[in-house]
Amino acid sequence: MSETAVKASGASGAPGVPDAGRWKALVFIALAQLMVVLDATIVNIALPSAQQDLGISDGNRQWVVTAYALAFGGLLLFGGRIADLWGRKRTFVVGLAGFAVASALGGAATNEAMMFGSRALQGVFGALLAPAALSLLAVMFTDAKERAKAFGIYGAIAGGGGAVGLILGGFLTEYLNWRWTFFVNIPFAVVAAAGAYFVIREPQGSRNRSPLDIPGVILSTLGLVALVYGFTRAESEGWSDAVTVGMFVGSAVLLLAFVIVESKVKAPLLPLRVITERNRGGIYLSLGLAIIAMFGLFLFLTYYLQIVKGYTPVKTGFAFLPMIAGMITGSTQIGTRLMTRVAPRLLMGPGFLVAALGMLFLTQLEVDTSYAAVLLPGMLLLGLGMGTAFMPAMSMATMGVEPRDSGVASAMVNTSQQVGGAIGTALLNTIAASATTSYIADHMGGAASRSQQQLVQLEGQVQGYTSAIWFAVGILVVAAAIALTFINAGRPGGTTVTGAGSGDGAEAELPVPVVAH
Repeated sequence: MSETAVKASGASGAPGVPDAGRWKALVFIALAQLMVVLDATIVNIALPSAQQDLGISDGNRQWVVTAYALAFGGLLLFGGRIADLWGRKRTFVVGLAGFAVASALGGAATNEAMMFGSRALQGVFGALLAPAALSLLAVMFTDAKERAKAFGIYGAIAGGGGAVGLILGGFLTEYLNWRWTFFVNIPFAVVAAAGAYFVIREPQGSRNRSPLDIPGVILSTLGLVALVYGFTRAESEGWSDAVTVGMFVGSAVLLLAFVIVESKVKAPLLPLRVITERNRGGIYLSLGLAIIAMFGLFLFLTYYLQIVKGYTPVKTGFAFLPMIAGMITGSTQIGTRLMTRVAPRLLMGPGFLVAALGMLFLTQLEVDTSYAAVLLPGMLLLGLGMGTAFMPAMSMATMGVEPRDSGVASAMVNTSQQVGGAIGTALLNTIAASATTSYIADHMGGAASRSQQQLVQLEGQVQGYTSAIWFAVGILVVAAAIALTFINAGRPGGTTVTGAGSGDGAEAELPVPVVAH
C-alpha cells in the first residue's frame, strides 16, 4: 500500500483501520452542511420582511446576500488551508461556533449595519466550516463502497438543501418571524459542534504544517472577492458599468498573479497539483457550470410561482419538493449504487444531460402552465440528473489527493459552487431582464385596457424566464461534455488514474481504499 493510502486509511494512526465512529460523524457533518446550504436560500425568502423591519433601502438590500457571498467565496481557499493546518475537526467546531454567534447577531439585528455585519461574519465562519466538513469525509471514508454511500448522502444535502431552505424559510417567515430564519441555525450548530467534538476522530498524519502562504492568501481572497462582487454588481448596475468592468479586470490580474505566486513559493496556499490533475480539473469546471444553471433556475421558479402563479411562500417551498425527491433519489440510490460499478464520467455526463432534459420541460412555461404537466416532470428530472451527477463529483473532488491537501481540494469544490452561484444569478438575471424588456416593448402597444397591460407584463416576465432557462440548458450540455471529456478515471478495482495524488501527470495504479469513485 502506498504512503498516501496508509495516511488516508488509518482513523487513529493504524493503517487500514477505519474509524469506528465514522457513520456517527457523518450525521453531524451532514447536519452542518445542511445548515450552510439552507442559509444560502432561507434568507432570500425572509429578505422582504427584514428589509421592511430594518428600514433597508432598495439600493442596499442586495448587501444582505452580497456580504455573505463575498466573505464566503473570498475566504474559502484560506479556510481550506486553515483546515489542513489546524486540523479539520478543530476548524469544523470553530466554524460551527462562529456561525452560530453570527446567526444570533443577524436574528437580533436592529439596523442595516448590524445585519450586513452579521452576514459577512456568517460568510467568514462558513468559509472555515464548509471545506473542513468535506475534507473530514475525504479522510475518514476510504473504502470505495462506504465512501460512495457517505458522499451520496452529502451530495444529496449539497444539492437539495437549497430547496429545503425555501420550504423552511417560507414556514418561518409566514408563521413566525423573519428573525427565525437566522435563529434556526443556532440549534443546528450546537448539536453538530457537540457531536463533532465527541465523535469525530481525525486520522493522524494528515495535517499540512507548512507555513501559511500570506501572499497567496491576500491575492486569492482579493481576486475572488472582486470576481464575486463584479458579477453581483453586473446584476444591478449592468455589464458595461465602469466599476463592474474594473472589478473583472482587477480580478483577472489578481488571480493571474496568484497562479504565478503559487507556482513559485515553497508551501503554496493552493498547490497547483490539486487543480491541474485532469479529473479534478474536470470536476471543478463542470460542477461550477452546473451550479450556474441551477442557481438561476431556483431564482426564476421562485419568482414565477409567487408572482405569476400567486403562490404563498410556503406553497412555493412545497412546489420544489419533486426536485428535492429527485436529488435524494439520484444521489443515494442511483449514484451510490452505480459509483463502484461504472466510471464516474458515465454518471456525471448522463446526469447533467438528464438535468438538461428537465430544464427543457421548463422552457415551455407560460402564464397559465399546469404545474402537473410541465413543472412537476421538469423539476423531477432536474433533481434526478443533478443528484446523480453531484454524488460522484463530491467524492472525486478529493480523490487521490494527498491527505495534507484534502482541505484545500475540498475548498475548491465550494469555491466552484460559490462562484458558479454568483455568475448564474447575475448572468441569467441579465438575460431574463433583457428578454422581458424586449417582449413588453413589442407587445404593450396592442394592450388597450389595464388588465391587458398587466397580462403583457406577466407574459414578458415569463418570456424572460424561459429565455434564461434555454441558456441554462446549453450550460448543462457543456457541463456534460466537459465531464465526459476531461474525467477519465475508471471504476474501483483495477483503476488507473492520471496523476492522482502525485501531480506529475504520470499514470499511477492506486489501491482501491484510496480511489473513491
